[in-house]
Amino acid sequence: MKVYIETERLILREIRESDLEGMFELDSNAEVHKYLGNHPIKTKKEAENVIQFIRYQYNERGIGRFAVIEKKSGEFIGWSGLKLNKGEKETLNGFDNFIDIGYRLIPKYWKKGYGLEAAIACLDFGFKTLNYDIIYAAAEVENVGSNKILQRIGLQFVNEFEYENVNVNWYQLKKENYGK
Repeated sequence: MKVYIETERLILREIRESDLEGMFELDSNAEVHKYLGNHPIKTKKEAENVIQFIRYQYNERGIGRFAVIEKKSGEFIGWSGLKLNKGEKETLNGFDNFIDIGYRLIPKYWKKGYGLEAAIACLDFGFKTLNYDIIYAAAEVENVGSNKILQRIGLQFVNEFEYENVNVNWYQLKKENYGK
């Protein structure tokens, strides 16, 4: 899968093995995982496994998260993108076999608008290039920043559900309503 998306301040591209240090910095951070079940990784081997899983998704599912690179520094700042959730272990809110949008950034890059910028580019890619009919998202109720981004990019709140003893908001956006 060769994807290269450029925004004003970011480059979104496929995740590579060379992103190991950045992925470890991202996913070993407890603050990043506060609203993700509080399970930060502890080893670079785990970061390598994350990268391999994303690359597997590219090959087997045709889509996966993208590395987010800050143009001005050339640094890996996190990931954003679309994912095909498929199979019993990836069922969420009663849904199986669905596309979701997500993002995760290293904390020093928070509150700069990068999450929003990357998410807009990913939605555009999903609807205009991949021609998806509907994109979903989930965010813990208490994750104010993530919920704000989902609402700002146009996703509509559908319902609140419980997942692993945590309340989560479920969103969707249909292609026909994109950009309205």
